[in-house]
Amino acid sequence: MKFCEKLNEYIALLSCTAKELCALSGISEATLSRYRSGERVPELGTKGFDGLCSGIAQIAKSKAPILTPEKIKEEFCSCSDFDSTDKELLRQNFNTLISSLGININRMCRYINYDVSTVFRIRNGTRNPADFESFSSAVASFVAEDMKSASELAVLAELLGCNADEIADRSAVYTRVKNWLTAERMQKPDTDTIGGFLSKLDEFDLNEYIKVIKFDELKVPTVPFQLPSSRTYFGIEEMKESELDFLKATVLSKSMSPVTMYSDMPLREMAKDSDFSKKWMFGMAMMLKKGLHLNQIHNIDRSFDEMMLGLESWIPMYMTGQISPYYLKDAQNSVFHHFLKVSGSAALTGEAIAGYHSDGKYYLTKSKKEIAYYKKRAQELIANAYPLMEIYRSDKETELNAFLLSDSSKAGKRRSILSTLPLYTADRELLIRMLKRNNVPDERQKDILEYAEAQKCRMLGILETEIVEDEIPTVSEEEFAAHPQVLELSGIFCETDITYSYEEYLSHLAMTEEFAASHSNYKLQKALIPAFRNLQILIHEDQWVMVSKSKAPAIHFVIRHPKLRKAIENFIPPVID
Repeated sequence: MKFCEKLNEYIALLSCTAKELCALSGISEATLSRYRSGERVPELGTKGFDGLCSGIAQIAKSKAPILTPEKIKEEFCSCSDFDSTDKELLRQNFNTLISSLGININRMCRYINYDVSTVFRIRNGTRNPADFESFSSAVASFVAEDMKSASELAVLAELLGCNADEIADRSAVYTRVKNWLTAERMQKPDTDTIGGFLSKLDEFDLNEYIKVIKFDELKVPTVPFQLPSSRTYFGIEEMKESELDFLKATVLSKSMSPVTMYSDMPLREMAKDSDFSKKWMFGMAMMLKKGLHLNQIHNIDRSFDEMMLGLESWIPMYMTGQISPYYLKDAQNSVFHHFLKVSGSAALTGEAIAGYHSDGKYYLTKSKKEIAYYKKRAQELIANAYPLMEIYRSDKETELNAFLLSDSSKAGKRRSILSTLPLYTADRELLIRMLKRNNVPDERQKDILEYAEAQKCRMLGILETEIVEDEIPTVSEEEFAAHPQVLELSGIFCETDITYSYEEYLSHLAMTEEFAASHSNYKLQKALIPAFRNLQILIHEDQWVMVSKSKAPAIHFVIRHPKLRKAIENFIPPVID
């Protein structure tokens, strides 16, 4: 079956219009018409193809729920005229190969018989190889010929995820590199990395952090920072200096204008310097202490562990509620690295060639005319960016509950990884008993009981049509004594822990089991030890994940970015029966 035939089959099966499909997939009606006629066939890994699969899957949710985006993609890929080479994946892996091995581009181009300009365009995505098979073979052959020393082969083995003795001869190198160029990376590192990220968030205590860095005692200086109207910096060490100078100029100025930051520079060298990291964090703390709002545009087009390394450093600042995180949707230029940081009093810009971070140049200015120029550039960046996550603190309680209520009518399986028992399975009598024993004021008791009833109604509405699966802790009395369980009240931003007695906990556990027995769409998984102590993870599959920090001050992160959302969805904590 040809691609056009399969596409028309889907449209007929789902009884959808071209206009409806275009609106959901983000492709034009003219493009869809060409796909349907067989005039054009999309390419694997492109925005248009992914959008088409996603759009069909959205329409299919109510009519043919077995048609997931992955299933649709698989069936399209099996069509006789569909090129199943993921060109974007090949491009990314090709760039990784060059930067990781330090490949001499000119020498490689002579060997594979490609112009340097053509390879440049392949690397930045503006051109594709005429024949992907022969291109992959030629590159693999060059690597097999060029990588001969023990140290080079050790680096290559690390990149390929094998032992050095597995690539001891040229033919083995050729075969492995050729296959690697078009292969997806294994997911395990991602899940390991996301597990580390979630654990750090789970353990993070904002109040303790404030004490440690003495944030509550910080006094924002008023003495102007003596800096020339402009200054140029070279190399990594001076780049660090430029970052600190920018923060000083911003903190010590009278301006209260929001700050915008973007960088796609490599992070590892910066992260290795603990002294710089401390100074940078202190400068950021001073900026937030001053009351400035920060628009942070994260670069997501980097390795997953680098992305998470960057996000981890932002945990304390996210907790303040003064950060608006964004990301740029489309893949960024793989040839140059850039950064841009703008406040009301200073602008810092810089660039470096990929793989030559140490040779970068950076420019800091306090000129009003130049700041205005860079502010406009920052606004244009934000206009092209998407929210990385929605952050809900106590001042956005109504918005959070409105979001959850609105979502309850949407199709899709829900899963949760809980550090305590779900509030919606507890009866009113148990809650009243617990609230009184914890000496909760009458007015607050009323709020909590109303909230609990609303949560139960919301969950019952979802369970009428959808599957909900909760992982809950079933802790021993010894474990309970060491870590008492608390009512899950992060959604109402309760600032005081309301603890169970062990008897109350067992009673609520029995109610949860009864709830599962009486609602066929409600599934339970039990763990002897909670995956986390202070986190609740709610997942609406293929839609969003919400990571909720229960310990005061409560905060909720709703994440929709596909890469980050998928990593959390795939995270499986150990379950002990």
